Amino acid sequence: MYLNNEEVELLIASLHKAYGYDFTGYSRASFKRRLARIMMLDKYATIQELEEKLTADKSYFQRFIEMVTVNVTEMFRDPEFYAAFSKYVLKDLATHPFIRIWHAGCSTGEEVYSTAILLKEHNLLHKTLLYATDINPRVIKTAREGIFPLRNMKTYSENYIKAGGKGEFSSYYTAKYDRAKFNDNLKTNMIFSTHNLISDSSFNEFQLILCRNVLIYFDKPLQDQVFTLFDQSIASGGYLALGTKETLKFSPIAGNYRQIDPMQKIWKKTT
Repeated sequence: MYLNNEEVELLIASLHKAYGYDFTGYSRASFKRRLARIMMLDKYATIQELEEKLTADKSYFQRFIEMVTVNVTEMFRDPEFYAAFSKYVLKDLATHPFIRIWHAGCSTGEEVYSTAILLKEHNLLHKTLLYATDINPRVIKTAREGIFPLRNMKTYSENYIKAGGKGEFSSYYTAKYDRAKFNDNLKTNMIFSTHNLISDSSFNEFQLILCRNVLIYFDKPLQDQVFTLFDQSIASGGYLALGTKETLKFSPIAGNYRQIDPMQKIWKKTT
């Protein structure tokens, strides 16, 4: 489906005016692919028809947010990252009397629970607050519940072992029918909330921020804006972890950090 660039820009401006959601800095190729899919599924012939529905119906706009934002994740995704995370970051975090961690763009929460499991195995979970945020309220609800498809557990268990997990992965959840519910003691210190990386401000000082595979959907100016937000939120000596295709290089904050592992996207704040 061909989408006129000017009409797409008008839609973005209209949504910003109506709801305060700013998609200006989103990768246009990614945004247009999702827009075309929504129009096909909901049978809109023109962008104008979609825009009229979105601005008139707030509940439909919430559905639009769920479909246009990217929610692809899994537990212990990129196990090599988590192995480096345990080796370098957790060892340092253990020296702190209290730890604050922010999972920015947490999606349905699998990576938050992954972090909680590693913290528990390193005897750090009891002194950690885990903040999990996303722009999409539906995925926040899923993350808060901590219930995931049982069919995924085999892959997650394999990832956990490769990441250097110390126990039995199955001990962290209870299986019932086709679902796996993760233990409540993992989320005792979790705080779930909606947060817009584009328009919302910093809300605390953190020893670690994880934002993995979110910024690849933003253009360079918006990435730089989010990096500045993170820099304002990370304590001196704290860490920033990104996805495999993301980097601090060429960002306005690059000079404030050093990469602690040449293969993994983990940086330590030096200022």
